[in-house]
Amino acid sequence: MPLDEFDLIDRFFRHCGPESSNVVLGIGDDGAILQAGHTGGNTEELVVATDTLVAGTHFPEHGDPAEIAQRALRVNLSDLAAMGAQPTAFLLALTLPEADEQWLSGFAQGLSQAAQTFTCPLIGGDTTKGPLCISITTLGSVPRGQALTRSGARPGDIVYITGITGEARAALDILQGKSRAETNTENHLLARYWRPEPRIAAGTHLRGLASAAIDVSDGLLADLQHIADNSGVGAIIEAGKLPLSKPVQTLTSHQWALQWALTGGDDYELCFTAAPGLSSRIDACMQSIGLPATAIGAITHGQGIVCIAENGDAMALETPGYRHFGV
Repeated sequence: MPLDEFDLIDRFFRHCGPESSNVVLGIGDDGAILQAGHTGGNTEELVVATDTLVAGTHFPEHGDPAEIAQRALRVNLSDLAAMGAQPTAFLLALTLPEADEQWLSGFAQGLSQAAQTFTCPLIGGDTTKGPLCISITTLGSVPRGQALTRSGARPGDIVYITGITGEARAALDILQGKSRAETNTENHLLARYWRPEPRIAAGTHLRGLASAAIDVSDGLLADLQHIADNSGVGAIIEAGKLPLSKPVQTLTSHQWALQWALTGGDDYELCFTAAPGLSSRIDACMQSIGLPATAIGAITHGQGIVCIAENGDAMALETPGYRHFGV
């Protein structure tokens, strides 16, 4: 049986190198946490996350270079958001088939705009020749002991999702020429794909409230499974509670809109869990930043994710989400 990306990491890289007292949290979450001493009189921890985007796999090879840059930085910053960290800086490793000045000018412009938007300067990196590939390492800070992780969910916790999922998956159909929609609808969906919003404010506001969190990159069910695996729990999701995108529903059927919301990926919303007694505080917290968070299920004893359809039956889904090297 072929290894998928998570089996590969577990088997070959999880125990690479010596243990270190400076590593608060290592491999297995959205980012690593390192001791970072004192900043401004407060003890901070350093959050480090890295992600690679490959042309033809993570973005269309012939996309607008400015939009490719926007997407590359934003999806990396989303990992910091999922940890409750505030971005401080990033590193760029850029592999290019050739030094095309026009392409580089557009890419640099988009990257600079995104860096300005999120107050996150580029501080170094590397360039080399080869197939187009963008690797970014983001650095962020979080007060000591307050980082959000995947391992804190407990039976009885409520499962939440910020915003709306499924729109980036719908945009992919447009980019691949499989669907067309009215211009404003297409522009909205394409913006959700090229410029996902890293939920940094939500992550920082959820410190001390969320028991576990992850950003939705591979699909809601697939990423919730990571929380379940790391926390040693299961979950039930009520599909009827999931907010669905009106633009997506103009593009496809209700059934497919629901399927994409559950498994589509690339939305970079936060899926998080919290104790039931904190629901009013969660609502107030989300209202304060103008971002809805919807309760869509609960954490259970046992293993696995059960998705209940609107008629009360268990849903049969083709795949819970995206995985490299296999399903």
